Amino acid sequence: MRVVLTGFMGTGKSAVGRRVAERLGRRLVDTDVEIERIEGMPVREIFARSGEARFRELERRVVAESCNAGDVVIATGGGTILDAGNRSALADGALMVCLGASPETIARRVRAYAADRPLLAGARSLTARIRELLDSRQSIYAAVPLQIDTSKRTIEQVADTIVAALSAAEQGVLHPRRESAAGESAAAKPGSTGGGRLPLRRPTERRGIVAP
Repeated sequence: MRVVLTGFMGTGKSAVGRRVAERLGRRLVDTDVEIERIEGMPVREIFARSGEARFRELERRVVAESCNAGDVVIATGGGTILDAGNRSALADGALMVCLGASPETIARRVRAYAADRPLLAGARSLTARIRELLDSRQSIYAAVPLQIDTSKRTIEQVADTIVAALSAAEQGVLHPRRESAAGESAAAKPGSTGGGRLPLRRPTERRGIVAP
């Protein structure tokens, strides 16, 4: 069973994905990284030169290829599951996990490189723009069975939760739930993605701590 990490930008998908892949001895597929490899340029340049439509086309291609790659760990872009076809492909036979954070927390984490994020570049209020995007995606994110609040948790703690959930899912006993910042489990509530704090860092940096 593959593991799929989704959620808004700045919620730790790439960092947690790397650790989960290491723990499971699996390959990590970071969809944004794969798209950049195919096009030979950063995501922001793809948006600038070819537009979002081209980026989403590449994203669908990468998702389809990833879903045929066996039991991998997939870290998606924040908007990947907005596409119904992507959602269906990713969810089929997979453990779907959504990492969450508050708009204020996300703004703090991504502020240093917000200009590199096409959907955030030029926003007069970074927090307001993030809140607007989160609101528009909230119902889709909330539908993911496992919600994890990454606030004040290390990468290892988040990985522990995911690895345990994978074991349960493979045994057919996983129930939808929301993991709080302190590690308590609760039934997932419709519309709840939880809050979270991650350190300010670029996605390519490797750190051992999720929370400051």
